[in-house]
Amino acid sequence: MGRDAASIGAAAERRAAEFLTRRGLKPVASNYRCRGGEVDLVMREGEVLVFVEVRARASSRFGGAAESITTAKRARIILAARHFLARHGVDAPCRFDAVLQDGGDLTWIRNAFEV
Repeated sequence: MGRDAASIGAAAERRAAEFLTRRGLKPVASNYRCRGGEVDLVMREGEVLVFVEVRARASSRFGGAAESITTAKRARIILAARHFLARHGVDAPCRFDAVLQDGGDLTWIRNAFEV
């Protein structure tokens, strides 16, 4: 990923975190990485731990943000989420959300995918 794409991604993650915080979620971690996986944001909504994938697309020329969450990408997110839960000894209900930025619009998809 080039520097421009990385900075666009970082800005989208900050915007998504602010967006979710304004809607009552509490930040827990960001850019959680383990061997083989990464989760962009880890948030808490009440008792539920929410693993959030943030995808940004300036245009739909190569497909929208939602289409960029492939089966392989979901597997890497799930791997990182399991690692996070084990490392931190968390035993809580969890879900996987997505915040999509297509152009300037944000869309929050709760339960974007399941394990």
